[in-house]
Amino acid sequence: MPLRLDDFDYHLPEELIAQTPLPERCASRLLVIDNDRLEDRVFSDLPDYLNAGDLLVFNDTRVIHARLYGVKDSGGQVEVLIERPIGRHEALAQVRASKSPRAGSSLRLAGAFDVTVLGRVGEFFHLRFPDSENLLDLLDNHGELPLPPYIRRSADNHDESRYQTVYAREPGSVAAPTAGLHFDDALLERLAAKGVGRAWLTLHVGAGTFQPVRVDDLGEHRMHKERYVIPEETVDAIKATRAAGGRVIAVGTTSLRALEAAAQDGPLEPGSNETELFILPGFGFQVADALITNFHLPKSTLLMLVSALAGMDRMRRAYDHAVEQRYRFFSYGDAMFIAHRNDKVSHEI
Repeated sequence: MPLRLDDFDYHLPEELIAQTPLPERCASRLLVIDNDRLEDRVFSDLPDYLNAGDLLVFNDTRVIHARLYGVKDSGGQVEVLIERPIGRHEALAQVRASKSPRAGSSLRLAGAFDVTVLGRVGEFFHLRFPDSENLLDLLDNHGELPLPPYIRRSADNHDESRYQTVYAREPGSVAAPTAGLHFDDALLERLAAKGVGRAWLTLHVGAGTFQPVRVDDLGEHRMHKERYVIPEETVDAIKATRAAGGRVIAVGTTSLRALEAAAQDGPLEPGSNETELFILPGFGFQVADALITNFHLPKSTLLMLVSALAGMDRMRRAYDHAVEQRYRFFSYGDAMFIAHRNDKVSHEI
């Protein structure tokens, strides 16, 4: 039978949606899924489940100040959320207004500069920013950090650091790769001392990651595009890990999606590309052996992705357990480590 949207639904009490981060990054709880066994731990226990020779693959993207407020040239209020930059002076964006702006019109943003609406690209607006300043600099100076829609408050100064990973360095995302938020420098040092390797890639998360799936037949869903870069050093590290018998552990669904997208047409190769890869149960994984991830929204493509890796029944049990044990959910919530799968990954790297 084809997969349906309701196959990935679950009941989540609203009070379990984390609205603020814990004071310490690695104090979050950690649900370990080791085949059919569930273990309740804390994130600082992660080194107990990793071995010397394993490799963690991190997404080093940095969240930009992607939310802007302003007015249309007609005077109406407008809210702009950058989906992704396109070069130095253009971007795709979500635009919220009482009436959608027309192509050729202008938006006055942050009371400081004008942008031109070039047209539509699917559900997004194509915007042209002033040539006088780099787009990322404009956003940094005038925009706001965009917290996810399920966090019912505006970003504050604390979020400026806590909604970034400690290793964030490549600006371009409008949402954090949240599995990485649990790592602090001390934990990274402990993992390195144990002989766990680390490698990096960049996938800039777009605002489309929060878009709901609007079709019941999942075969009809189309993913938003995201750009990724996988360095040659990361590919070399993965090959060396595999040759030595270690595991490749993706830190977050963004890392996993980039790795699997880059291996869809043959052996894993370094480089830059865009992906619309939609990972559903039945997907043949080529690269990742294990995954560190947060808990995901009901009926979301990310829940479908982790169900593909762990198995649907195993993931249902894990989520039921997490709700029963009052885990904290979503971006500022707790984490899980999908440590092993019953079926083997088909490695072709």
